Amino acid sequence: MKITILKGDLKKKAYNKKGLFISGQRIKKPTEKSKNILVIGSGGREHALAWKCAQDNFVKHVFVCPGNAGTHLEDKVSNIEIDSNDFDAIESFCIEENIELVIIGPEQPLVMGLTDFLQSKGINAFGPSKNAAQLEGSKTFSKDFFVKYNIPTAGYKSFEDFDQAVSHLEKINYPTVVKADGLAAGKGVIICSNKDEAINALNSIFKDKAFGSAGNRAIIEDFLEGEEASFIAVVSKNKIIPLATSQDHKAVGDGDVGLNTGGMGAYSPAPIVTENINQKILDEVMYPTMQGLIKEGSPYLGFLYAGLMIKDGEIKVLEFNCRFGDPETQPILLRLNSSLVDLCMAAINDTLDSYSIEWTQKHSCGVVIASEGYPESYESNKEVNISEHNNSDTKLFHAGTKYEDEKIITNGGRVFCATALGDNLKEAQENAYNLVQKIEFDGAFHRKDIGFKGIK
Repeated sequence: MKITILKGDLKKKAYNKKGLFISGQRIKKPTEKSKNILVIGSGGREHALAWKCAQDNFVKHVFVCPGNAGTHLEDKVSNIEIDSNDFDAIESFCIEENIELVIIGPEQPLVMGLTDFLQSKGINAFGPSKNAAQLEGSKTFSKDFFVKYNIPTAGYKSFEDFDQAVSHLEKINYPTVVKADGLAAGKGVIICSNKDEAINALNSIFKDKAFGSAGNRAIIEDFLEGEEASFIAVVSKNKIIPLATSQDHKAVGDGDVGLNTGGMGAYSPAPIVTENINQKILDEVMYPTMQGLIKEGSPYLGFLYAGLMIKDGEIKVLEFNCRFGDPETQPILLRLNSSLVDLCMAAINDTLDSYSIEWTQKHSCGVVIASEGYPESYESNKEVNISEHNNSDTKLFHAGTKYEDEKIITNGGRVFCATALGDNLKEAQENAYNLVQKIEFDGAFHRKDIGFKGIK
């Protein structure tokens, strides 16, 4: 699907055969009123969201709760020391600072119902309801939902009992995929090449509680071959505006080997998502999901992210995330020329049909710089040295950092995402890796092949 930007005061609406809004464009008049924005979260995604919001001339200030060193140092952005799960404190802050829009970054507050809570207090919150967020909060819920609404996905079984899950391993083919049911920060997916590995995975989930309460239930799922891609859109009830396509690299090691992580880098656009594949995703995945949630009484509002496996022109859904992906957010927002604040408000006001979205034609690439040992145990509190860099086509987004005594200190597994633009993906990749060389801290590591699939 192509989105055409119309000039002047023209307005066009387009609906597909299912009656769901596809695209509509009208050049928006500048908003005169200054706005204060609140972004919830502390990672690289939230730094990118805050940075993008702050670029709007009509935005007075952006607050981030709780933020990181990058948001602390950003112009027109301030951190606030409120726990992102403290709903009452967030409400009080919104009232005190006259917050016009709250953008909720991470999954945990969404699954806990922060959007519902803020909206009940008359505060504009961008993110799905607690019920709709179950698409990410429970893999069993999402898989059952896929089957109910004929959304293509891998075969699966869900288990609350360890022994029953082990017995099921006798009946399946390998490799297989074992998943913790709940939220596991992108790490609750284990690919198992044989039964012994699958038993170890189940032990890790059920007995060792490696993923905490996320492992109260497990999914055993058919292994899918193909190439992964991320399809992220802004959704408001029956309306959708797809964002730029992207592809991330989940595995910790070069060549996509090793343990799964929250993501070691991403690039945009993703060549694997052709125009035909794009339309297929809309018709077979996004529209049925939107319609299904409306039928379930939980119409969707927010970023909706489908993680997909693509092979021979066919697609299957690996998972849904109910928020912007990380690290996909960073390279995608680097390419966005439109106002993120206006986009979110258009979704909240159910006026996506009058929103104009524009992208740079340049490619982007983001490389995650992580702490040694990630995604397993790692050390924090390492001082970071950042060499001077002033390339207008690059942006260093902070993730696991904090600011202490005028120093940047590591404070997480994924510490930075070095992101850059280029006239093509190869140039964007080179610019990103040039930026990576400007960052130093004890134990820093990164993949050296982010974007290789797109270049290949």
